[in-house]
Order: sequence, then C-alpha cells, then structure tokens
Amino acid sequence: MPLLLDTCAAIWIVDDARLAQSGIEALKSASDLGEPILVSPVTALEVGRLMETGRIASSLQPVAWFKMLLSGPRTQLAELTPEMMIGACYLPGKPPSDPIDRILLATARDRKLTLLTRDRVILSYADAGHVLAVRC
Repeated sequence: MPLLLDTCAAIWIVDDARLAQSGIEALKSASDLGEPILVSPVTALEVGRLMETGRIASSLQPVAWFKMLLSGPRTQLAELTPEMMIGACYLPGKPPSDPIDRILLATARDRKLTLLTRDRVILSYADAGHVLAVRC
C-alpha cells in the first residue's frame, strides 16, 4: 500500500534521523513494490510554520527544504481535494483536534494510504481502526 508521510516523518527523513524499524520496513516495502511515497501539501505549510517559529532549524529555506523532500525516490506530492478537506471535518470516531492531522487522516482514508507517523494521537486513532498507520 502507498505511504503518506506525516510531517514528523518527513522531517526525520530529510534530516536523515533514525526511524523505528517498522518505519524503515514500510519505506523499503513501498520502494520494493514500486509504490509511491506521498507528501501532502499541508506538510509544506506545517514545515514553513515550524521553521518560522524556530521549532525546526535548517540551513535551507522552507521551499528548498520541501523540494528536497520531494526529490526522494518515488516521493510525490499527494493530491488534496475539496472532498478531503471537507472529509477532515467528518472523520469517524474521536479524531485529533489538530487540523493538519485531520487533513492527513482524511487524505489517507480517501486514497487508502498508510500514514507513516510517530504521533501518538494518530497512532491511537489508527489502533481504533479508522485509518492505517505505521510507527516511524
């Protein structure tokens, strides 16, 4: 199944940080199967905001950082439709309150993607059966 990167996963991949074994295996499996590794446009917003506030540091400007992320093998920009944006308001169960997380969840549900994340709230939502997720 194709992967969708949560913003934390995207940051760790660009920074070449250590990922959990399950995340490494999911990325390898996607690569071996020729599946895309998708990045939501909202990740650009979140990374820009994190850089603006100093929560992440990079020698690159946010646009260059995001382009570098998309230059990875099989990495592609995920489509973001009005239906996904509206769907983020109507997620089943008890979804996270963070709007970016909700958009990522709606995208994963709509496109039948596995979300690669370390976010505990998203992983709990996945454990409840509402979305597929792998811990990175």
